[in-house]
Amino acid sequence: MTALCFILQINAVIAPHFPSRSEASHFLFFPFPLSSRQRYVLGDSAMHQMAQSSVFLSGMGGVGIEIAKNIVLAGVKAVTLHDTKQCETWDLGSNFFIRKEDVLSQRRRVEAVCPRVTELNPYVHVDMSYSALDDNTDLSFLRKYQCVILTEARLSLQKRVNEFCHSQQPPIRFIGCDAYGICVRVFCDFGDEFEVSDPTGEEPKEIFIQTITQDNPGVVTCMDNQPHGLQTGQSVVFREVNGMVELNSSVRQVSVLSPHSFAIGDTSPFQPYAHGGFFVLVKTPKTYRFETMEQQLCDPKLLTPDFSKPERTDILTSHFPSSLLSFQTSVNAELVRCLSRTARGTLPPLAAAVGGLASQEVLKAITGKFAPLQQWFYLDAIEVVGPLQSVPAEEFFPRGDRYDGLRACIGESMCQQLHKLRVFMVGCGAIGCEMLKNFALLGVGLAKSSGEVCITDPDLIEKSNLNRQFLFRPHHIQKPKSTTAADATCDINPDLQVDAHLNKVCPATESIYSDSFYTRLNFVVTALDNVEARRYVDSRCVSNQRALLDSGTMGTKGHTEIIVPKLTESYNSHRDPPEEEIPFCTLKSFPSVIEHTIQWARDKFENAFVHKPSMYNSFWQTHNSAEGVLQRMQAGESLDGSFQVIKLLSRRPSQWEQCIALARVKFEKYFKRKALQLLHSFPLDTRLKDGSLFWQSPKRPPAPFDFDLNDSMHFTFIVSTARLFAGIYNIPYSEQDLSEEAVTRVLAGFKIPEYRPSEKVSFSIKTDETAKKPDLVKMPISSEEEREAISQLEEAIATDNVTAERLQMSPLQFEKDDDSNGHMDFVTSASALRARMYSIEPADRLKTKRIAGKIIPAIATATAAVAGLVALEMIKVVGAYEFESFKNCFFNLAIPVVVLTEPAAVKRTLIRDDIYFTIWDCWTIFGHEDFTLSDFMNAVREKYGIEPTMVVHGVKMLYVPVMPGHSKRLKLTMHKLIKPSVDRRYVDLTVSFAPEADGDDDLPGPPVRYYFSRNGETP
Repeated sequence: MTALCFILQINAVIAPHFPSRSEASHFLFFPFPLSSRQRYVLGDSAMHQMAQSSVFLSGMGGVGIEIAKNIVLAGVKAVTLHDTKQCETWDLGSNFFIRKEDVLSQRRRVEAVCPRVTELNPYVHVDMSYSALDDNTDLSFLRKYQCVILTEARLSLQKRVNEFCHSQQPPIRFIGCDAYGICVRVFCDFGDEFEVSDPTGEEPKEIFIQTITQDNPGVVTCMDNQPHGLQTGQSVVFREVNGMVELNSSVRQVSVLSPHSFAIGDTSPFQPYAHGGFFVLVKTPKTYRFETMEQQLCDPKLLTPDFSKPERTDILTSHFPSSLLSFQTSVNAELVRCLSRTARGTLPPLAAAVGGLASQEVLKAITGKFAPLQQWFYLDAIEVVGPLQSVPAEEFFPRGDRYDGLRACIGESMCQQLHKLRVFMVGCGAIGCEMLKNFALLGVGLAKSSGEVCITDPDLIEKSNLNRQFLFRPHHIQKPKSTTAADATCDINPDLQVDAHLNKVCPATESIYSDSFYTRLNFVVTALDNVEARRYVDSRCVSNQRALLDSGTMGTKGHTEIIVPKLTESYNSHRDPPEEEIPFCTLKSFPSVIEHTIQWARDKFENAFVHKPSMYNSFWQTHNSAEGVLQRMQAGESLDGSFQVIKLLSRRPSQWEQCIALARVKFEKYFKRKALQLLHSFPLDTRLKDGSLFWQSPKRPPAPFDFDLNDSMHFTFIVSTARLFAGIYNIPYSEQDLSEEAVTRVLAGFKIPEYRPSEKVSFSIKTDETAKKPDLVKMPISSEEEREAISQLEEAIATDNVTAERLQMSPLQFEKDDDSNGHMDFVTSASALRARMYSIEPADRLKTKRIAGKIIPAIATATAAVAGLVALEMIKVVGAYEFESFKNCFFNLAIPVVVLTEPAAVKRTLIRDDIYFTIWDCWTIFGHEDFTLSDFMNAVREKYGIEPTMVVHGVKMLYVPVMPGHSKRLKLTMHKLIKPSVDRRYVDLTVSFAPEADGDDDLPGPPVRYYFSRNGETP
């Protein structure tokens, strides 16, 4: 209840920061390609600061190597790795960059890992040090670093280094990170004053205004009850306000009145508000003050993610983990025993989770981006060890292998269970790579007789993957993710049994991932980036009674969800609200924000260069003779798509210069004629029936403009559009053809006909936001258009313009990450020009690419954290722990907030009397070849004691008494009513049951699985 109450309290503040269940840079030294998803998280300024910063990291154990991996992937300028220990067999279970040969040759840990860390990012200089770092060391060498991180360091050394860093001018940011078995903690000290430019990282939205009162205080109400998401004390800037123009460009501090209104101070001297306008949150820097570790140990500021463990605070304050014997009496005795026993051990998933969080704090320390940790983070996994208290002590003794650290935490029997696991992981991207690393360290699925990790991913490795999918290197680009990840994981642990597939997991592959495949598994892990795929995998897990471990990230945000048969709800038990689609009329005529113009440009690309060429090819594959099409049209036959196809044929260019001309026509249409027509249909003084102006917020009137080749954006649009036309029409061109001189020469003699607005078009302009986009193929054409099409086809045939080559086009596929193909040039320039026409602030190339490409921002820190938290829950699933032990997690490392809660318990639904069912229940009936529908209903009645009244298979009604003739179906065999699938030996039927009293509705029940034969095999 404590955790639940906390979540309810903070929901209004952090809900926007939790993930839902989904310009070319001038910094030439950025690590990784400009399409790196990390740039969408941190932004150019922070990336620039990282590329100039140096970090000192001490301790190459499990936590240290996690931090090293994450910050090198992030792209800091330089990292010095420090460690004084030699490689031991023990390290193989916690440090994924140490190999068996390093142990045999007794190499220093830092010497072993340094070249492998360097491979992660060739733009980062990675150095190493193995000099002593103790109470006698001169610390002046640390002055050249912007951030110092200590792991595996004594508390006294951490205090000394922290005092030194805090005393410097400017202060050196200090982070201490400890992992002792089942307990981990992070400490941050960024100096007396640490300014953060962007505490949340959330992009401010434009919120449109409904009214502003002329009062003291003036009250602003949002358009259509749109929630503003503000907090009292924040500031907003006003723009495009009509009437009360004094507010425009002014910054006002708000006092929140409701989710849809706020006060802004005295507006009584201003002119009365008329209409329109919007406001945007003003991001203001925030200063944080830090104390040293010595000061903080007396009165700690603490972030604890698990609020069911409030008594854990004391173990952090002054004694964890150095002086276990001097605990205060208030410290939980069970935790002390567990910590004492496991402190020398390592729990790799916990190290991954805290390493992800600590790494994000390093990036904050360097960049001043996002709110820093104030000042402690503490997490333990006592629930993993708790059920093992009765296990004999020798279970936890070392045996001289790579699992000694893990064995010290969970015991030999649990280690053996991990070895014997059969796991199926769907997806081998960022989370998948992290999960495979955790599997390798835990020894998951390495028993040759019974264990296996099966992975699948149809994708190939792209350059933009390299900054977060750490198993991949530049020489892996364009190789399959799954097989490459499998090979890299076996380098970490050669004993791992990995079976790599290249398949999607979907209905089309159920012959591969069949029920018998799932029944051999212990559980399934999803490492996916879309909701629909998750829902499908979840349905297969529920159907086959298998646990599912799900996780996802979006920038610094992450979630984990643990789904356990019979205990929890499934992924499909709850659904997020669907994403709001932009109304068709808004996209076509009335954009108000930059997202509208970007989506419009993306739609134009799809329509002109994907849909139309595909439709063209499909039409001529169906009607392979132009003469035959002409004859059928002359006979009055209507052929779907013929008007659009013939129009494309008649206007098809054959030379590069004609592609330039087509692009120029598109410019005129998009950015002048459409605007002129709209203003002709709806003049600026147009009023609605209620007397209000038609053109008021959020509607913006367009301002058409003339073509100007000297405008770089105009030129980019013409060239990129011409290149795309050349691509679909297979027309060659040279680099010289793309020059300004060549384009100018082509357009010099090109004349655009004078445009006159049409009265007919006025009636076709949609203003209804519920209107759907019309299907161009099925739109009726007029007799005049039909005659024109016939005439155009006759002319094409007469001039021999219907050759096989001219009846084929080459549809494009939008590729956002290839800057040489012109796709993003078109979308960026088209969006920016449309934004200019509607007086909307344009977006740079980076933002345009993110929105147009539907890119989910991603960063290695969050990925490592979610994978670690999921792997921690995996141990509980393997051990068949009680429901209270399992934890779902929601976090936002930018704020930072981390919340662990119990999963939602499975709901029991009453049918009647004492008959209940849950989503995990499935009643079964075994039949045979002559088994009738009547036999089926009798079998259900006899086996489960309740009268079936209706039987449905998918959308097919097998038996509904009120339907005519359905009583005759009772004599038909099930084999005749339902054709058995080749891939499945059963069907799941939806059965309703008779209520207790007449007049009541039929009662729902669990699915009834009908097997076509007694032995479960399809006859």
